[in-house]
Amino acid sequence: MIHTASLVHDDVIDDASSRRGKHTVNKIWGEKKAVLAGDLILSAASIALARIGNTTVISILTQVIEDLVRGEFLQLGSKENENERFAHYLEKTFKKTASLIANSCKAVSVLGCPDPVVHEIAYQYGKNVGIAFQLIDDVLDFTSCSDQMGKPTSADLKLGLATGPVLFACQQFPEMNAMIMRRFSSPGDVDRARQYVLQSDGVQQTTYLAQRYCHEAVREISKLRPSPEREALIQLSEIVLTRDK
Repeated sequence: MIHTASLVHDDVIDDASSRRGKHTVNKIWGEKKAVLAGDLILSAASIALARIGNTTVISILTQVIEDLVRGEFLQLGSKENENERFAHYLEKTFKKTASLIANSCKAVSVLGCPDPVVHEIAYQYGKNVGIAFQLIDDVLDFTSCSDQMGKPTSADLKLGLATGPVLFACQQFPEMNAMIMRRFSSPGDVDRARQYVLQSDGVQQTTYLAQRYCHEAVREISKLRPSPEREALIQLSEIVLTRDK
């Protein structure tokens, strides 16, 4: 529910008209009702969370909500310094996507096991899978067609966002710097940036980075004793890398 509420609000901020091939809430009912719908889902999640009655779990999952908002603020800003840009991008990626998965994994481990070592393993697994998931999402924005994704491709560029493939491409095509700083707002910026990315190894570099995060996730979860559940989590990290939508 926290995830769904964040998507409903995201679509308002991005003025998105489709998600997963369907019209967004704001497209059908307008922005005001979409904001309220997101709030309502979040309040239902808070009630469900309170019912668990575990203060540690409540604390862990309320951190997710704070991170989601902070991540959105990070996304609204950008860094002039090229060296700071990638760190800013990864921090935003953690807060907007990976924190939810990392802290959800940690919360479940708190409910199921008293060992803090296991809690940290669960957190690190979720964090690494979460960052890899978003990196692949950013790759698919350049490599998938709109029908596959269920939303318009090059959506991030149109929103003025410089994701992994763009930041890697910028190392080969420094002329992209000016476009990044003006958030691809000049006529032709989006198409030219897309061409630069596809001519560069930005997609491959971002995919490789996602693989490294998934390998780290597998390394973390492999510290637990063998079980069908552990195997399923290892397989999940592989699915994250091979998905095409």
